[in-house]
Amino acid sequence: MRLAHWAVNAPFRPLLLAVLTSSFILPAQAADLVNITRDALNNNAALASARAEFSSVEAASDVASGALLPQVNASGNVVHNQQYESQSSSRGGQSAGAASNADGGGVGDDRYNTASLKLEATQALFNAVTREEVNQAERQIDQQVYLLAATEQQLLIDVATAYFDILRAHEVLEARLAQERAIGRQLEQAQEQFEVGLIAITEVEEARASFDQSRADRIAGESNLQVAFEVLEQLTGQRYANIDALGDSMPIALPSPTDRNYWVEQAIERNPQVLAQQAGIELSRVGVELARAGRMPTVQAFANYQYSDSDSDLVSGYNTSSQVGVSANLPIYTGGSTSARIRQGTFQLESSQYDFESQRRTTIQQVRSLYTQVSNNVDTVEARQQAIVSNRSALEATRAGYEVGTRNIVDVLNAEQNLYNAIANYAEARYDYVVNLLSLRQQAGLLDVEAIEEVNAWLTGDEVNFTLPESGDPDAYQRAMDIGAPPTPGA
Repeated sequence: MRLAHWAVNAPFRPLLLAVLTSSFILPAQAADLVNITRDALNNNAALASARAEFSSVEAASDVASGALLPQVNASGNVVHNQQYESQSSSRGGQSAGAASNADGGGVGDDRYNTASLKLEATQALFNAVTREEVNQAERQIDQQVYLLAATEQQLLIDVATAYFDILRAHEVLEARLAQERAIGRQLEQAQEQFEVGLIAITEVEEARASFDQSRADRIAGESNLQVAFEVLEQLTGQRYANIDALGDSMPIALPSPTDRNYWVEQAIERNPQVLAQQAGIELSRVGVELARAGRMPTVQAFANYQYSDSDSDLVSGYNTSSQVGVSANLPIYTGGSTSARIRQGTFQLESSQYDFESQRRTTIQQVRSLYTQVSNNVDTVEARQQAIVSNRSALEATRAGYEVGTRNIVDVLNAEQNLYNAIANYAEARYDYVVNLLSLRQQAGLLDVEAIEEVNAWLTGDEVNFTLPESGDPDAYQRAMDIGAPPTPGA
């Protein structure tokens, strides 16, 4: 693989394949974000396909370059010949074959062997088509580099999103479990008070309805947690029983630098999707030049040597010949196909220019939107955290009012639901901040190993556990998810 070629053509490439792979070759340890990202880089099928596609495009460049190097061919044959002749002469009334046979010469019928050998070498002196094909193959490598980088960065954000979706689902589930327990206790108290005649049956039914709703919320939370774990497994090909949790001390701050234009400029210069579309323009421009090269002459030097031998009675001995020279070919009229190819390439160039502009605009819009979202997430996390404090105080006040008779059970149930909703919303806000921050770095072309390690440092080491139902064959899952050994390319 031409890693040197990769490094020269894009300044951000050290952040990509070679560095990523080497940086994540770590000893096996607890399942944190870094280790799970390493598993994804080693086992993700989509990334493995992109890497193989890159190697294929590199090989295509060697295929094109081979046409500019000397071409040497050898051919030969060995033939057994049988010749039969039956012709009569108008003079003498005797066939030529009979006369020959009468003399014992045997020239009418003959069996003999021939052998021939030819060696030929050519060297292109001027071939504009082949030269542009080589140029086209090199431009395809440039574009494939950016596409591979985009695939790797997309995998990084997908893994991080799946990881934090698990933590998000876990915290929301904990809130729903606590809510179900609290409302369940409230239902028990309501039933006891109804049995002694302190409250009406309507309050019991209100408590029961709230309990049923909290139970439904808890079941949905369990389902979301299981789905989140399975998404992570799909990306990595590995099963995880637990992962590290996110600490409460995670810093919530504006993106640094805080200038939104900085992020936009970084995206235009470094976003691999934008750069891939820009490389596509150069690729299409070479396509136009390739079509125009069809009008140019071709010149090549050649040399050949021929040897033939025969054991025929009529001709004996061998014959040799050799040639050295230069040949040229000039296409004069090709039925209009060359002009059509030029028009086709021109339209493809125009299309690639519009594709680049579309990608550039989309990326700018996404960067601006993500910067705004991260900025809002900072304020939202603080507000959600304060909402927990406020709703807890409101619940305590409502319970006190219920005990003295100024509030009813519906007020208490509503206050409890508000508190646990606030807890769940706080968890949502924290993970929205983390994912949006990483997404901003991705769109800016800055999502790299350091960014993953920086976020990984926010994990506490406390484990979030989850065990999927076991199948009859414990190894069946791993066999199904195993990416397998890569194919061995031919020599």
